[in-house]
Amino acid sequence: MTLLPEGGASFLFWSPAASKAAIEVENKGLFQLDSKEHGYHEGLLAGIEAGDRYMVVIDGKTKIPDPVSLYQPEGVHSQSEVVDLSRITRSVAAGPGREVGGLVIYELHTGTFTPEGSFEGIIKKLDYLSALGINAIELMPVAQFPGTRNWGYDGVYPFAVQNSYGGPEKLARLVNECHKKDIAVILDVVYNHLGPEGNYLPAAGPYFTGKYTTPWGSALNFDDRWSHGVRRYFIENALMWLRDYGVDGLRLDAVHAIWDFGARHFLAELSDHVAGLNRLTGRNHFLIGECDLNDSRYITSAGEGGMGLDCQWCDEFHHALHARLTGERQGYYSDFGTTSHLVDAYNNAYVYDGRYSEYRKRIFGSSAKGIPGDRFVVFTQNHDQAGNRMLGERTGTLLGFESLKLAAGVMFVSPFIPMLFMGEEYGEKNPFLYFTSHGDKDLITAVREGRKREFADFIGKGEPPDPQSPQTFKRSLLSWDIDGDDKKQKLLAFYKKMIELKKTHPDLKPGGRDHVRAAEAANGDMVVIRSAGLTVLINFSVKSGNLPVAGGPSGSCNILLYSAHQRWGGPVSEFASLLDEKGSLMIEPQSIMILSD
Repeated sequence: MTLLPEGGASFLFWSPAASKAAIEVENKGLFQLDSKEHGYHEGLLAGIEAGDRYMVVIDGKTKIPDPVSLYQPEGVHSQSEVVDLSRITRSVAAGPGREVGGLVIYELHTGTFTPEGSFEGIIKKLDYLSALGINAIELMPVAQFPGTRNWGYDGVYPFAVQNSYGGPEKLARLVNECHKKDIAVILDVVYNHLGPEGNYLPAAGPYFTGKYTTPWGSALNFDDRWSHGVRRYFIENALMWLRDYGVDGLRLDAVHAIWDFGARHFLAELSDHVAGLNRLTGRNHFLIGECDLNDSRYITSAGEGGMGLDCQWCDEFHHALHARLTGERQGYYSDFGTTSHLVDAYNNAYVYDGRYSEYRKRIFGSSAKGIPGDRFVVFTQNHDQAGNRMLGERTGTLLGFESLKLAAGVMFVSPFIPMLFMGEEYGEKNPFLYFTSHGDKDLITAVREGRKREFADFIGKGEPPDPQSPQTFKRSLLSWDIDGDDKKQKLLAFYKKMIELKKTHPDLKPGGRDHVRAAEAANGDMVVIRSAGLTVLINFSVKSGNLPVAGGPSGSCNILLYSAHQRWGGPVSEFASLLDEKGSLMIEPQSIMILSD
């Protein structure tokens, strides 16, 4: 529903099987639409205003909410509400226009980030985030989902902003306030499936296909009969967030589950449309893909036969680091655990780049050679890696204090784009659990049972927390208990310093990877990373170790940062004491040292 400057509204509805369609507006009657080619029905509706509520009527009998609804004030089963999108667009200032390689991203879940669980709650924390030093927030999905508690991947109205978070105007206000503080906004969107509850799209048209399946539900129809309407639907969705809400970039969920074997992949078409928007507006919008295939085609340009995404999450960096620090070998962690895996992640981005994966029992991955570091996003944790554990443990629970600093340092000195998960910067110990608030009893049971099956590799003793319980959600809220806790304050200060170095030191900025090389040392207990102007020493061992370094702290090298220093809550007070009579540096257990030539 698009409001017109001269009054009234235009409406476009896609339903190929419908012989006729109409709009039923509360207190204003029925408006018949004209049937057009390719399955579309459209019309001009006089007297329609913002705030009017309506339903779509198909063939005079089936009533559904609008598939392109911008707002569902009463939830997924009720009327849609007319929104003045042009007013929202006018309220948002242009974003910082930052290149994706310069981002320091902070992933957050709107409902659990603050006690308010809303966009307004996030706004109240923007000064904190600015002081932390991040320059982009990544919102987990905000498209309307059933109830008030959900990760967002069960959304069923891709164009509608979640009512319990504050709706369209509050999202626009958040984007605007972020831009005022030079913070970019990335929105997580789901184009591989939709949730089951409140999903009325099948009544409208062939949005789904039986040709493929996904782990989460029916696959969307990007290459079957009538797929042109589905492709247009999701491309327009992406453009709406970027163009009308002023969002700077999109994180595309599980792109490996977007099934399309047509001549031109949906993602390549989407990338072209975003590039066109960039040319039109002069702004730099970007697309980040989540993909677990280690397939460089997703971040290769369409002209070179790829999908044209700007960058992608690099899960294997996390897996290599996590397995090395925790010793866990369950599930996909069985493919990792040695220091050499992390060295491979530093040097090659993908650990499994065409080699045999014991976990998958096959040759896996492709080479990322020649692809710059600013095409990869790395992290020590994210919503998946915490929430897909039975107890939702964060690294703040799994690792000790020195290892938390070490993990952060390992991420920030990588040649990739760093991403934090909310609360990690001070060692949040509250879990991030999987939670829902469905209204369908059968679905509630199915989710509970499916949760047990899907993550059986990680389930230990006892039962997983009930996703449907409000208490599961409450346990996942950030505690924000930083004041009065010396270790949390020291860890937070360490993160601030690392972010500052990442943003300002030329050798730490993501980009070309040829000048940065990592190597094992001390029988796999240590890693040495060298670039043009930096040397980084990493000790994973629980014992101190020595490494010869040209110059040393008393020579031509300066220590920019040492996680074991007292400033960061460590045991070391004097740098001079680190140099032995042979000119080697002593590195404390589970610590990282950054030396500048």
